[in-house]
Parts: sequence; C-alpha cells; structure tokens
Amino acid sequence: MIRFHDAAAVHRLLDMPGCISAVRQAMAQFSADGTPQPLRSITTIAPGKLFALMPGSLVAPQGMGAKVITAYSEPDRPGRSRHRGIVVLFDRDSGEPVALGDAEAITQIRTAAASAVATDALARPDARRAAIFGTGEQARSHVQAMAAIRPFDEILVWGRSAAAAEALVADLAGQVAVPLRAEPDPRAAATAADVICTVTGAATPILLDEWVREGTHLNIVGSSHAGPVEIDSALVARARYIADSRASALAAAAEFLVARAEGLVGDDHIRGEIGEVLNGTLGGREAAGQVTLYKSLGHIVQDLAALTYVDSKALSAKLPHSPV
Repeated sequence: MIRFHDAAAVHRLLDMPGCISAVRQAMAQFSADGTPQPLRSITTIAPGKLFALMPGSLVAPQGMGAKVITAYSEPDRPGRSRHRGIVVLFDRDSGEPVALGDAEAITQIRTAAASAVATDALARPDARRAAIFGTGEQARSHVQAMAAIRPFDEILVWGRSAAAAEALVADLAGQVAVPLRAEPDPRAAATAADVICTVTGAATPILLDEWVREGTHLNIVGSSHAGPVEIDSALVARARYIADSRASALAAAAEFLVARAEGLVGDDHIRGEIGEVLNGTLGGREAAGQVTLYKSLGHIVQDLAALTYVDSKALSAKLPHSPV
C-alpha cells in the first residue's frame, strides 16, 4: 500500500525548520556524492503549459523517485503558474513505491527552505533586512523561511501589484516573528536590503545591478527554466555565483545563459554548488562587500528529502493517510 500525503497533510507536517534541515542535508550529500543525476525534462504542451519530469535519488540507503508535474499559467493571474502533480518515493532495497506527496505543496515549502539554507551559508552575519520580490505562494513561503533562518529586523515585500504586496503583508502579520512592510518602490526595497529573494514570474528583469548594494546576498528563484529572467546580466556578472546544481545551471539557468550569450561571463562563472559550500570544499562569501548569488532551479533531492521527512513524521505519529 502506497501512502499518499495530500496538500493539507504536507502543509501540516512539513514544518519550515524541519524542511530546512532536510534540504541542507540533502544538498550537502548531493554535492559530496558526485553521482550524476538526470536533468529535468520539460515538454511544452502549449504556450504557458509545461509538463516536467524530475527523476533522481538520495544517497544510499535512502530512496529514489521522481517529481511529475504540470506548470500551467493562470489566465486570471498574469505571470503566475501552478505546479500540479506528485512526488513519488521508492524504497531503494525493494524497488517498491512507498509514498506519494502533493508536488505543489512540497515545492512551495522546499524551495523556500533551500533559499534559507543558502542565505545562512552566504549572507553576511550582520544582515538585518530582507526583501522579497513577488507576492505569490513562493513569496509567502520565503517570508516564513527568511524569518526562520535569521533574526532579521524587518522583511520588505515588493510586488508589481502594490495591493497584492499589501495584502500579503496583512495576511502574514502575526504569523512570523519579524516585522513586515510592503514597499511600493522596487529600487527602494533593493537598496534597503541585505538579502533579496526574487520569486516572481517575470519574463524580463525586475531587479537591476545598480540597485544592489555591496555585500548583498541574492536568492534568484522565480525562473526555473531557460527563457524568463528576473535580474539583469550586469548583476549576474558582478556576483559570486553559486548554484544548487552546476549541471542544471549550465543547462537551464536563464539569467546565466543570457549573460553568457552576451559575452559577460563564461562557464567558470558558476563557482560551484551550495552543497560544496556546506561541506567546506568551496568557499562561500569571500569578503563583506562581495555580492553573493544563489541560483535556485530546484532539484529532485530536495523534493525527495522533503517527502521522506513528511512520510517519516506521519509514520512516527501514526497519523492517518490516504492509501493509493
């Protein structure tokens, strides 16, 4: 019998501190292991409609599996899409599928957890203010992740819709221990921040190099395939560039690919992987004034680690689940 954890169960069981810990361990093991993992496969069904498959495995004796999703644009919310589908976890020894999880809920939480891991590893120790560029579900989870990883004095939220930014701040007020404020001017939000997370569906840059102060850490999250870009090429070239997966970034990190095509950077601009920083085999921040950049494309080991955590937590608590 395969255990199924629906969206409600994932949101109940996948707490942010636990997910951060699981993702940190998974990324460190991924980079240390060195076993090649398949790149994600994306099929365009129609404009704004993508079908994606992400297979892979955790290190032995943990399991393997895949995420199977669609990413369809929402007609009533331009620039936004939903990731509908499942994450499936297999037992390494028996080859049997043991658990399924709602992919949208897992993706929402594990992506923000990965940004938190990168922020903890790369941001200045004295970083006091974070800015979130975006107002969707990833913006919500990133506010929660930033509040969980560092004792920020304030988190700013900017969105192309000022009303949406205000609504998100109002909705999250009291849910996190950090003061929140909607900032209508993106330049003002960027220049005030020590950590910036871009989690938008923008096709062209919404964060410019000239706005970013020395010493800022960036989590560039919104674009997960070649095409849409959230930051300009000058900022890519300026930053110490760390990826979740070097192979994935070379294939699909849109901002890097555009900067490379413009002749501003080469493949060696990708200094390495966040797992290498966590393992101490690659230096992270080299100076207080350096701009650091974590490019988050998302990796299957994050999904599998999150689902493993959810499934183990449910089994330990003997919680009811939906059989498949």
